[in-house]
Amino acid sequence: MRVLVLGGTIFLGKAVTDVLLARGHQVTHFNRGKSRPPDTRVETLPGDRTDAAAMGRAFSGRLWDAVVDTSGYLPQVVRLSAASLRDKASRYFLVSSVSAYADLSAPGYDEGSPLLTTPDPLPEALAPEFYGPLKAGCERVINETWGEHATIVRPGLIVGPNDPTDRFTYWPARIARGGTVVAPGDPARRVQVIDVRDLALWMVTVLERDLPGVYNAAGPVQPLTMNGLLQGCLMVTPGATLQWVPDGRLLEHKVAPWSEMPLWLPSSDSMNSLMAANIDRAVAAGLRFRPLAQTIVDTLAWANGRPADHRWKAGLSAERESELLGS
Repeated sequence: MRVLVLGGTIFLGKAVTDVLLARGHQVTHFNRGKSRPPDTRVETLPGDRTDAAAMGRAFSGRLWDAVVDTSGYLPQVVRLSAASLRDKASRYFLVSSVSAYADLSAPGYDEGSPLLTTPDPLPEALAPEFYGPLKAGCERVINETWGEHATIVRPGLIVGPNDPTDRFTYWPARIARGGTVVAPGDPARRVQVIDVRDLALWMVTVLERDLPGVYNAAGPVQPLTMNGLLQGCLMVTPGATLQWVPDGRLLEHKVAPWSEMPLWLPSSDSMNSLMAANIDRAVAAGLRFRPLAQTIVDTLAWANGRPADHRWKAGLSAERESELLGS
């Protein structure tokens, strides 16, 4: 296949590129070259996807079997690429998010569940509070433009080596440091994660099979709890002790869910089932998961290779953790 990746140099885009190349496909990137240097393994078309004229010039005379959009966040921007590429490729694969669902208060929501309303007016830039509605809007644009030639994946939390968010990475790294670790809320609360490499492999398989439609992509197949995830980290690096701190105390201390305390959403949160999607459709389409321990080992090895002064984007500071342990 000839595949155009919009983005392609960081995290999921890079992982998809790795799989495509490993399986003998021809890959082209279209990006500004600002997030990372161009990938020398592939052809790179420089340009800004917010500039219709630039895309017209870059795509002129080109044809691809598929487009993979790992960098679509604003509907108005996605509309430009969707229109510019409509006669240049046979399939458009958009990476959306489970955050696009209108109701994340109960587990088991599936691909037919209602989506959030697209913001009106549309913001000019991505804002965290509009992330889900904007992803839902991006989906509507692709469905309107590409119809049965559209494929949409709604991943849950994507994790593994090269993760720029630090949300999952915090836990293997924190437990590896030892000592008493603040564990959040209910130990039995369900969590879902998907290794970026598993997601990328499945996405390429879907492209090779030319499958249309919408898929939730999270894992594993057997339900995973927060305690199960943390015990998995302890199996890799024993020595730490977990101290479970209930939701009420975390909220009393104004601990920010999801960011300051990664993977934690209090039971009172309207999105408390964010990590409880039904994934049957993607599993039936071939989605498979490596052992959690392998993801933990590889993520920790990658994290340990970063500079010592790496500034963490998520997780409790040592001071905040001491405050919670001492209260």
